[in-house]
Amino acid sequence: MTTSRRRFLSTSLAAAAAGNLTQCASSGAAGAVDAHVHVWTPDTARYPLAPGFARADMRPASFTPEQIFAHARPAGVSRVVLIQMSYYRFDNRYMLDSIAAHPGVFAGVAIIDEHAPDVRGRMKALAARGVTGFRVHTGEKDIESWLGSPGMAEMWRVAADENLSICLLINPEALPAVDKMCARFPRTPVVVDHFARIGMSGAVERAQLDRLLHLARHPLAHVKTSAFYALGKKRPPYTDLGPMIRECRDAYGAQRLMWASDCPFQVGPGHNYPDSIALIRGRLDFLSASDRAWMLRKTAERVFFRA
Repeated sequence: MTTSRRRFLSTSLAAAAAGNLTQCASSGAAGAVDAHVHVWTPDTARYPLAPGFARADMRPASFTPEQIFAHARPAGVSRVVLIQMSYYRFDNRYMLDSIAAHPGVFAGVAIIDEHAPDVRGRMKALAARGVTGFRVHTGEKDIESWLGSPGMAEMWRVAADENLSICLLINPEALPAVDKMCARFPRTPVVVDHFARIGMSGAVERAQLDRLLHLARHPLAHVKTSAFYALGKKRPPYTDLGPMIRECRDAYGAQRLMWASDCPFQVGPGHNYPDSIALIRGRLDFLSASDRAWMLRKTAERVFFRA
């Protein structure tokens, strides 16, 4: 088969998957929701990378909506929550354009500079374009001063007023500070990504998990059961994460848990998309049919989708 023929078939299959996914979402079909996917394009002329990033940092070189559709559709996933990729930092245009190009399929989680003027206006403008959450992460900052900054407080206030979620990419040591913020802003929906990265060292540490479970006392706190490739034993079938998932289910209820792949990283070497969704769909016998429905679709729909 020639190179041009292979390229044609690959493009045609991706386009067909995209069309099927859009049709499924538009028709209201009850497919699963992948609550955490990053997309980016090799077209850095139209969508330039943020300062400090180079094309060599983009690994894989491309992960477009068509590429996630090729993984998601065969797995019965009809909607996806796009998480702004760090390569673009505060420039959310590629994510916004992807949302606009596929009506009903995507919701977005944007990143903004909390120190820039008019936090409220910028959040509302993004919400009008399909953004229903805002990602925040500590980086190298002091946790207490970061969460306690005026701009961050304004983000949490606006999120409460506009029913937008604050989505936290954090390590376990940040959980006590997050607990304080949840108490300070009880009307703000909060989503903790990837179990607060508990288990990245290879072991689920009891003290860290207890901090995550303690956060369940806040009714609007949610947890993504996600990034299985990076946690615990870091290999399929990921059932070693079952005990942590069970404790989260018992503390939060399945109505505040949501599955996510964290693609494209979930489809890196040694991992694949079906193994990620299969952990929640059928490999944990303590999850009821109702639990699975909430974790695979209903929680993410309620939190991130407006229709």
